[in-house]
Amino acid sequence: MRVATWNVNSLNARLPRVEEWLTEMQPDVLCLQETKLSDEAFPALTFAALGYESVHHGYSQWNGVAILSRVGIDDVVNGFPDGAEPDRDARLLWATCGGLRVASMYVPNGRSLDDEHYQYKLGWLARLHRVLEAQCSPDQPLVLCGDYNIAPGNDDVWDMGQFNDSTHVSRPERDAFEALLGWGMIDVLRARHPDDGLYTYWDYRAGSFHKRMGMRIDHILASRVLADRLGFVFIDRNARKGTKPSDHTVLMAEFDL
Repeated sequence: MRVATWNVNSLNARLPRVEEWLTEMQPDVLCLQETKLSDEAFPALTFAALGYESVHHGYSQWNGVAILSRVGIDDVVNGFPDGAEPDRDARLLWATCGGLRVASMYVPNGRSLDDEHYQYKLGWLARLHRVLEAQCSPDQPLVLCGDYNIAPGNDDVWDMGQFNDSTHVSRPERDAFEALLGWGMIDVLRARHPDDGLYTYWDYRAGSFHKRMGMRIDHILASRVLADRLGFVFIDRNARKGTKPSDHTVLMAEFDL
């Protein structure tokens, strides 16, 4: 099964590119983030014409997550399934696709270390960890896909000197990411490719993409039982090229299920 994740930074702006990519690459499951759409505006019929069922969780022109599948979609849950107060944003969506439990996640950015949004980010990640502990198992086929807004290591940013005292690389954020790994998830790209210079995001400004000034902040974390069945995993840089690209590109992995 081929599973991909892509922060499209506005599905309205990027829909033709997503259609083209789906037609060319034929993933079984595609997780989208930052659709910036309400549920009513989501183009489900467009994806159905390409052979994909879809579910979407979005309120307005901010945030928004989706899961597209050509192997079925069941047990759909919006947000955190913990019975507590709903998340204030549409950032998390769960579904079971062909026997695989999938989460499409858009982790809060954090903005700056002294911003309230940074505390929201840390609380969001802690809540995710609690849900995993209470309701999931590393022995079940599970993937957490999406834009984590965390570069887990110094080799996941083009120049650590440019990120002093900033979000995405702070110790508490990285500790939260490590806690997910400690629970039993595997960072499949890093497990297979320990090289540096592997990025999924490049700022639009200053020719960052062509200068390789990027960050690896989009991840596919797989449960141990699933990571053991990893076939390949790669970053599709071509999806960041051409006309009107997202500032993120696609990460895709194949698992032998």
